[in-house]
Amino acid sequence: MSSIAVPVLVPSRRAWLTDLPVLLVAVVWGSSYLAAKGITTTHTVVAVLVLRFVIVLPVLAAAGWRRLRALSAAQWRGAALLGLVLSGIFLVETYGVVHTSATNAGLIISLTMIFTPFAEAAVGRVRPSGAFLAAAALSVAGVVLLTQGGGFTSPSTGDLLMLVAAFARTLHVLLMARIKSVQEADSLSLTTVQLGSAVAVFAVLAALPGTGKSPWTAAAGFGAREWGGLLFLSVFCTLFAFFVQMWSVRRTSPSRVSLLLGTEPLWAAAAGIAVGGERLGLLGVAGAVLVLAGTGWGRRAAVPATP
Repeated sequence: MSSIAVPVLVPSRRAWLTDLPVLLVAVVWGSSYLAAKGITTTHTVVAVLVLRFVIVLPVLAAAGWRRLRALSAAQWRGAALLGLVLSGIFLVETYGVVHTSATNAGLIISLTMIFTPFAEAAVGRVRPSGAFLAAAALSVAGVVLLTQGGGFTSPSTGDLLMLVAAFARTLHVLLMARIKSVQEADSLSLTTVQLGSAVAVFAVLAALPGTGKSPWTAAAGFGAREWGGLLFLSVFCTLFAFFVQMWSVRRTSPSRVSLLLGTEPLWAAAAGIAVGGERLGLLGVAGAVLVLAGTGWGRRAAVPATP
């Protein structure tokens, strides 16, 4: 969600000081699927989302209060629209995590790196390169194998929801690039308005019948493990991650930041297997390798060919 700033070159001997916090963001984001799975059920998805963002929103608003007041009406509207899309992303992702493994969730959502260049090419009416098409095919084949770790069966509901979430993330990226009013807004204000808009959606949903427990009922039933997971999602996966992105993109290249954050699915798989006790099976392992290879190759081959 960060705006792109002119990078300041970092001497190679000090580059790791900038890379390490960004890599840590990839680690916590990869671990977030397991953390969300551990504290969320089908009946508490909306409640957990309200609690997760209510905790950090006042901090963001206080940190950027002056810049929030300086936003124009058009910038508020644009950021609020992005927040509506963001709320859909978090809802689909969280429901998806509940119904699939943390490993599958992290790897399937990484397909956003393939979908986004495809969507950009479609909007710009530009043909993707042959290398990118091959990388996309490799990734899709990997997802098919990944979801069949126990034998060839229909993909789970959670797998399909994570696929929808990957498409939704792509839509969010495209809208950020095409809504002119938000392109000049600073990153902190833009993120704060988006999260505020998303929290408003979650609060409305929580008040409706049939959407599960209220946030306060869910919070009252939390033990130490649930509160620990919620604070991890709020403080590290949201607040810490956002500020590290703002800090790092001004000290190194956006491409380098993007490359480091692209290791997120590796950490999702590592957390799911090492901490969550998940097992992929031979087909699943082969699929995970193909997804990682395809998305990595796709990132490098994303520059479209001329029509």
